[in-house]
Parts: sequence; structure tokens; C-alpha cells
Amino acid sequence: MLLIAAIGKMRQGPERELVTRYRTRIRPRLEITELSEARGALTEKRRQEGSALLHATRGNYQRVALDEGGTVFDSIGFAAAIDKILSHGKGVAFLIGGAEGLDQAALDECALKISFGRMTWPHMMVRCMLAEQLYRARSISSGHPYHRATRP
Repeated sequence: MLLIAAIGKMRQGPERELVTRYRTRIRPRLEITELSEARGALTEKRRQEGSALLHATRGNYQRVALDEGGTVFDSIGFAAAIDKILSHGKGVAFLIGGAEGLDQAALDECALKISFGRMTWPHMMVRCMLAEQLYRARSISSGHPYHRATRP
């Protein structure tokens, strides 16, 4: 199973429609758990949100953090990393923190940290990009022609 656990709730609009479009195509099914933003001082907010993300992803999951300091994969490498986790009979849970990012305790519980580059992305766009990359990764793994490994 694939799971995105994210802080904040997506509203109706193009980002939600795009995530939904990819969700319906991905196998194994992509689940999304949205958690409320915490309130308070920065460190307390990050701690509460990190704790909520860890609680939401307990069970038979390998946790993967989306973090600017994580590994930058190409699509084929990302597909291989996902395949490796799934081949061990575990689900993959992707943690997307709130506006303040993930606290260290949550990062420490993640076996893998990935980054979409050094630029800052809006959190709702990160969900869209992750859903698309998960669809691409599963397409690569199944031999579907969606991904083109060479440029025209």
C-alpha cells in the first residue's frame, strides 16, 4: 500500500483534481491522510505535527520523509527505491510536514528522506508532484510506456 500523510487539508480545485486523477491510476492504491495543522510556537507546532504524522503511519509501513535535505532521485531511481520497499512486504508512507517542515523526531523515524530539489514548493503542489511521480514510478516498474527514459 502507498500512503501520503500530510499536514493540511486540500480544498477543492485544480491541485485536488490532479492528485485524484493520479490516485485512481496507481497500483497498489494510493491513500491520502490529511491532518490538521497544529497551533503554537514553531518548535511545538513541528513537534505536534511530527507526532501526528508518525501516529498516522504506524503499522506495516516504511516511512519516507519529503525533506529539502533528502536524496534527489531521478524517476528511475525513485521507482527502484519504491520497488525495494514494496518487495519486502511493507507499505510506503510518505510524510509531508506543514509549513514549518518536519521535526527531527519524525525525520529520525524515516528510513528514507527524499527531496524534489532545493527550491521551496507549496505543500499542496508537493502532493501533486508526489502523486505524479508515484504514478510514473509504478508505470516504470510495470513496463508501461508512460515514462520516456530518453529525451526526444
